[in-house]
Amino acid sequence: MTERPPAISLRGVRKEFPGGVVAVHGLDLDIADGEFVTLLGPSGSGKTTVLRMIAGFERPTSGTVSLRGRDVTAAPPFERDVHTVFQDYALFPHMSVRRNVEYPLRIAKVPRAQRRERAMEALATVRLDGMADRSPTALSGGQRQRVALARALVGRPSVLLLDEPLGALDLKLREQMQVELQQIQRAAGITFVLVTHDQDEALTLADRIVVFDAGRVEQVGPAREVYERPATPFVAGFVGTSNLLRPDAAHALLGRDGTWSVRPEKIGLTGPADDPPPDTTTAVGTVSEIVYTGATTRCLVALDAPDLAEAARLTVLLVNDGHRRQAPERGESVRLFWRPEHEIPVAAL
Repeated sequence: MTERPPAISLRGVRKEFPGGVVAVHGLDLDIADGEFVTLLGPSGSGKTTVLRMIAGFERPTSGTVSLRGRDVTAAPPFERDVHTVFQDYALFPHMSVRRNVEYPLRIAKVPRAQRRERAMEALATVRLDGMADRSPTALSGGQRQRVALARALVGRPSVLLLDEPLGALDLKLREQMQVELQQIQRAAGITFVLVTHDQDEALTLADRIVVFDAGRVEQVGPAREVYERPATPFVAGFVGTSNLLRPDAAHALLGRDGTWSVRPEKIGLTGPADDPPPDTTTAVGTVSEIVYTGATTRCLVALDAPDLAEAARLTVLLVNDGHRRQAPERGESVRLFWRPEHEIPVAAL
C-alpha cells in the first residue's frame, strides 16, 4: 500500500528579496493531510512569506513547494488546490451572505443550482445557514469571519491558509472564534495552516506549531511539547513566559552546566523560614513587584544572589484559586522552590 504524500511539502525553500534580505533560510517542512498547523513568530520572522509561497503569491528563490506530491513551485495561485483567508474579510456588501459564498463557484462557472447547494453546505459547516439571505453589513465581526471561511471552503480545497484571520477581533470574540475554527477544521476535514504572532492562539488551535525567528525554524512540535520543552532560548522566551537561567546562574542555582528554562507557573512560593517540599531546588529572595491579573498574580522576586546579575530576578505565577496562601506583599522575603524535572535545558541553534 502506497503511503499518501503530505498535503504540503517544502524542501530547501529559501526566499531572498532585493537588497540581499533573506526572509526564509532553507526550510524543510511536511504538513500531513487533515492537520492543523500554526506558523508562529514575531513580525519579520518569515512566517507570512512561507504562507505566501505555499499559496503561490511569492515564488521561492530556491527549493520546491509540493501539494500532495505535485511540484507547484512555478504554478500560479489559481492552479493550486488551496484557498487563503486574510485578516480583511473582503466581503461584497451589495451581495447576500449566500451570494458572497457562491462567488468563487460563479467565477468557476458552476451551474446555479449546484452553486446554491454547495454554498448552503459551506454555510452549514460554519453554522450560518440560517443567515444566508442577510447582508454582510448586518453581521457581527465573528459572523463575517465565518462567512469568509465558508467562501474559502465552498471550493473544497485540500488546504486552507489563514493569514492572521482573527487579528482584527476583540479578545472575547477572538477566543470564541478560536473554538469555532477548531470545530470548522474538524468538520471540513481539510488541512489548515494558520499564521499568527499570538502565542495563546497558536497553543489553543494547533496540532503542531512551527516557531520561526529571523527566517529560520527554531522548533516544530505539538503545542504541549513546544511549551513544556522549548528547544532554544528564543522559544522559551517567545512562547509564553520563561525564566532563563544562563550558564553562571544555572551552575549556581541548579548545579548544572548550560542554559536552562523554568516556567513561572512551575515555581512555588512560601515564607523564607518555611520548609520547602523535599527534593526541590530552592532560592531565597525579596518580592520586588506584584501584578494582579484576576485569575493569577505575577510576582517578580529579586534573589539574594548579588554575584548573579543576570539571574537576580525570577518571575513566579500564582493562581488565585483560594486554596493557597495570600499573595505576598511588595518587599516581603520569600522562598522559591521547584522540582528538578521542571528545569528544561535549552540551547541556541
